[in-house]
Amino acid sequence: MNPTLNTISDFYSAVRLDVREPPTGESLLPRRPGLFGLFAVWRERAFFRRDLALKARDTPYLIGDMGLTMDAAREELAKPFWRR
Repeated sequence: MNPTLNTISDFYSAVRLDVREPPTGESLLPRRPGLFGLFAVWRERAFFRRDLALKARDTPYLIGDMGLTMDAAREELAKPFWRR
């Protein structure tokens, strides 16, 4: 998977999906509409991926307990914060 966006329209498409579609699963933050909500979702993803990277580095056996494989964890870590 290529985490970079090739065109500005790819970026706008990614942003539009975040604003219009409700998040899947439980979120730590309440859903807020508009730009503030978009930034909150992006921040939550960035923190989740940072914590996942720390767990993968320090305690890789916990990745399996989370229901992920190391390959799935690497794919998640390769995504930028604006991608689901």
